[in-house]
Amino acid sequence: MTEGSSKAEQTRGRLLRAAVEAFAERGFHGTTTRDLAAAAGMSPAAVYVHYPSKEDLLYQLSLAGHRKTLALIDEHDDSGAAPATRLHRLIRAFALHHAADHTTARIVNYELSSLAPEHLAEIRTLRREITRRVRAVIDDGVAAGAFATADPRAVTLAILSMNIDIARWYVDGGSMKPDSLADSYADLALRMVEARPD
Repeated sequence: MTEGSSKAEQTRGRLLRAAVEAFAERGFHGTTTRDLAAAAGMSPAAVYVHYPSKEDLLYQLSLAGHRKTLALIDEHDDSGAAPATRLHRLIRAFALHHAADHTTARIVNYELSSLAPEHLAEIRTLRREITRRVRAVIDDGVAAGAFATADPRAVTLAILSMNIDIARWYVDGGSMKPDSLADSYADLALRMVEARPD
């Protein structure tokens, strides 16, 4: 990597961090290119050198956020574990992510309607894959007789929804710490699938 490209990468990263702060404070539609530039310490014209539009910044944040979630699933889904252990570990990591990185997660999950149609289609494909992978864990547990739920589809959607929603309300420094919250949500997921003792 050349020095020029390294500097460009650093600038793009600074703009993405500025976008997170600005979108979190003002929302996508309430944020101007001037706001983004000011937060990143550059001129509005310089923003367009690195990103063609404000929407592209949101798209890049969404893309990275959803890819990070898929990587998290890859890392924490142990298909060789007992079904309850497997689901607990996965949902604990999912909840912890949405608490610890709640600002970015809120933007990634709650500003979807601001994406351009082609970008939204791509993000929806990633979201369907996230759902498919979590559903597969639950289906495997049902097939093994470890989960008694009669409606794996509804339970999958409910578990994902409650975890994603952490990003909407979670605040740093509150009474609920990320680790204990993640434990509680993972325990709740096991109750929702009606997990039988291993």
